[in-house]
Amino acid sequence: MPLQEINFDGIIGPSHNYAGLSFGNLASAANALNISHPRDAALQGIEKMRHNIRLGLAQGIFVPLPRPNHEWLADLGTTAQDAPDSLRPAAFSASAMWAANAATVSPAPDTEDGRCHLTVANLRTMPHRSHEWPETHTQLRLAFSDGEHFRVHRPVPPTFGDEGAANHMRFCSSHGEKGVEVFVYGKRGGAFPARQHVEASRAIARFHGLDAERTLFAAQSEEAIAAGAFHNDVVAVANENVLFAHEQAFEDRSELYTALRRLVPDVEIIEVPAASVSLEDAIKSYLFNAQLVTLPEGGMALILPEEARETPSVWTWLEAMVAGNGPIRKLLVVDVRQSMANGGGPACLRLRVVADPDTVDPRFIVDEAKLDGIADVVRECWPEEIAPKDLLDTKLCEKIEGAREALLEELDLGEDLAA
Repeated sequence: MPLQEINFDGIIGPSHNYAGLSFGNLASAANALNISHPRDAALQGIEKMRHNIRLGLAQGIFVPLPRPNHEWLADLGTTAQDAPDSLRPAAFSASAMWAANAATVSPAPDTEDGRCHLTVANLRTMPHRSHEWPETHTQLRLAFSDGEHFRVHRPVPPTFGDEGAANHMRFCSSHGEKGVEVFVYGKRGGAFPARQHVEASRAIARFHGLDAERTLFAAQSEEAIAAGAFHNDVVAVANENVLFAHEQAFEDRSELYTALRRLVPDVEIIEVPAASVSLEDAIKSYLFNAQLVTLPEGGMALILPEEARETPSVWTWLEAMVAGNGPIRKLLVVDVRQSMANGGGPACLRLRVVADPDTVDPRFIVDEAKLDGIADVVRECWPEEIAPKDLLDTKLCEKIEGAREALLEELDLGEDLAA
């Protein structure tokens, strides 16, 4: 089977809650301490996957990590019950659902050894995410265990922050051809931290054996980070030969665009002017945190959150773009409001891997029937809602752990991924 894009979505975990842990993520801060609805959140994510399968796209999954993270709490000398309020919410965080931060992926055509390389993100900038990588690494090594086709790397040492594919783009004429990889890093972000360090990006390029002539490093603009674009995928998205970006996404966009036009002669750059869509509206609507996908029948589509349609400046511009008969032909809307309220849109929920699906552990590839089984577990086992005070409830802790065990059993992953 030829190489194709597989979108691996994180199943939203049973501990999904709004603790406002992500400094610089405006939606996370705005909804801090609200009541969350884990069951609805997971079902919304499953429906997004079902929507994409019906488009003819290949779909994979990652499962929630063990929560609360007892091992992490033990390393800090405490337990889920005794932990101070500064630690307990981080131990329960379901943020691994945003699979775009799981790893950076370089497809086989781009690498020196002809294998698809994945480097697990260290996520060192945010305490609640910094303890994700060991379990994520285990899961990736299981899903991509075929050593002939994949190599999974441990994270960049925590000296330099790395937040995965959310700060990485790939350009090519088709998925099976050698591409150009772009690593986007931050320098400053006003009051907010820049989470992706250029040295982490350079290390990943070396790990993956990329061609230096076809590897670019671009700085994210300080004004974008300061406005709440904590990852590049909040202000830019790429697919094959198309870049869809906000005018203020990059510190030196002319330099990046010139390099792309030189290396990818058929590149099409669709830039949204700040005069038409402000950074504020782009970030509020997650216009660029859409999935930009190639449809089996030809042409591309943007899979957008409902919030994009509800933002007048955004939807007006998008409709005009589609009417212009460019490469993006369709606007498709999905409901991921529970994820959006914590600062993650359709693109945050997925990690794109270009590979032959037959080389992936089949337990991580889904069709609609498998999604039906997952949805049944969610309806039966996921908590209906979680308020901040509920994290002190031992019964909730037991319910969360039991829900994950039921999902692993449904997917035949219990022996390999049990906490």
